[in-house]
Amino acid sequence: MVLPVESPAPIAVTRRSLLAGAAALAAAGTMFAGKAVATPSRRFGHGKFQIDVFSDGFITLPDTVIAPDGTPAERADIIRRLGGRQGTANIPVNIPLIRAGEALILVDTGSGDKFQATAGRLRDNLLAAGIAPDAVTHVVLTHAHPDHAGGILRPDGSLSFPNAVYHVAAAEWDFWMGQDPAARYPGLSGFVPGARRDLGAIAGRLVRMRDGDEPVSGLRVLATPGHTPGHISLELAGDDGLLITGDAITNVVASFEHPHWRFGFDTDQDQGVATRSRLIERAAAEKLRMLGYHWTSPGFAIAERYGAAYRCVALS
Repeated sequence: MVLPVESPAPIAVTRRSLLAGAAALAAAGTMFAGKAVATPSRRFGHGKFQIDVFSDGFITLPDTVIAPDGTPAERADIIRRLGGRQGTANIPVNIPLIRAGEALILVDTGSGDKFQATAGRLRDNLLAAGIAPDAVTHVVLTHAHPDHAGGILRPDGSLSFPNAVYHVAAAEWDFWMGQDPAARYPGLSGFVPGARRDLGAIAGRLVRMRDGDEPVSGLRVLATPGHTPGHISLELAGDDGLLITGDAITNVVASFEHPHWRFGFDTDQDQGVATRSRLIERAAAEKLRMLGYHWTSPGFAIAERYGAAYRCVALS
């Protein structure tokens, strides 16, 4: 059973606009510090799996990152529909914890103390639900951006989930830990030190994954590059199918209604558009249930055809 969800010319995306967006994002995190509220998990079953969704809080994004290809009027409408104001919106962070037999699998780790002050609530929410962090057996990272991997380490430098095996796409590891990733994508220069720190901390506990691999039986890796070179989504076997999309589909309005628009923090924006369009088209055609990392909490929805594009429909 699935629980209900609470319910001009295009702008060129340049290194300067990305850096400006990142600065606005960081400033917004400071502005809203202290206002994030820890929310309870949502639980549902899917085949042999039990899934709890925990909040890590929220991050704040400017409209030029959410929908850089929109006109000012289109961006203002999107921000309004997201409940935002003055060109920014608070974006939820939904983190699934999957039970499969004796395995307890966390998909991404949230921000920890490494990103905006309004995020980093995952560990506290797990503890409040009676789940000890050392009980987590597997951590699967969709990618190594700070709001997904910043929670690997605690403030004292120890592992947040000390007994877990960490699963990372080989392409993601090779990109961040390889020779000078910022030279290939200068807009990412601010993310590189953190990604190297977080991934380096789990080098001795690492399983490198490829498309089609299964961290546990029935949980399959789906390569969805573009947001980062090694970004992955996950597909759960059973029932009518479930996709955990990570940041392949980032926004409940812009990504569905304008799947061919770019997203400001996609590393390869053309590839990001292609991946997003393909994934949404498949989800709509096959009526797949989805869980989105940054969708309206707790993030469960389906894609429906809507005119020439799609709409995000909350599950009930």
